[in-house]
Amino acid sequence: MSGPSPLLLSLPAAHRERLLGLAHVRTFPAGHRLFEEEGDADRFWLIRQGEIALDLHAPGKRTPVIETLGPGQQVGWSWIFPPYRWHLGARALDAVDTWEFDAAKVRELCAMETEFGYELMRCCAAVIADRLQATRIRLLDLYAPRPDGPA
Repeated sequence: MSGPSPLLLSLPAAHRERLLGLAHVRTFPAGHRLFEEEGDADRFWLIRQGEIALDLHAPGKRTPVIETLGPGQQVGWSWIFPPYRWHLGARALDAVDTWEFDAAKVRELCAMETEFGYELMRCCAAVIADRLQATRIRLLDLYAPRPDGPA
């Protein structure tokens, strides 16, 4: 793995081992669609190598990239919240090596082992909060008035 995963680094060692016990190594070629907006969010990934673009369908327009994720980052959190549907799409920008997790199995483990579930959800919430903050900053860059332009 090129970079440590913040999700894995945040989990206590025993919980990290439990989560990785559910992982399967999965690779994707450049251009592969991992999932489509509104599709079943039945898995998630931790990127070991490569980059994945998160995109949003815009009718009649080119699909804009919302964010690019690289080594160590988590792809997908829609698997946490019913109705478990993707809010975005995802495409491999180059050859990607991941750990893939079956969402139903992870949710089942969370329900059976509540301490594990609490720690995992706490770590996932931190990822979500970071992504929302990054989105806020991007929106400010796009839409905030410029000192040299109209207000």
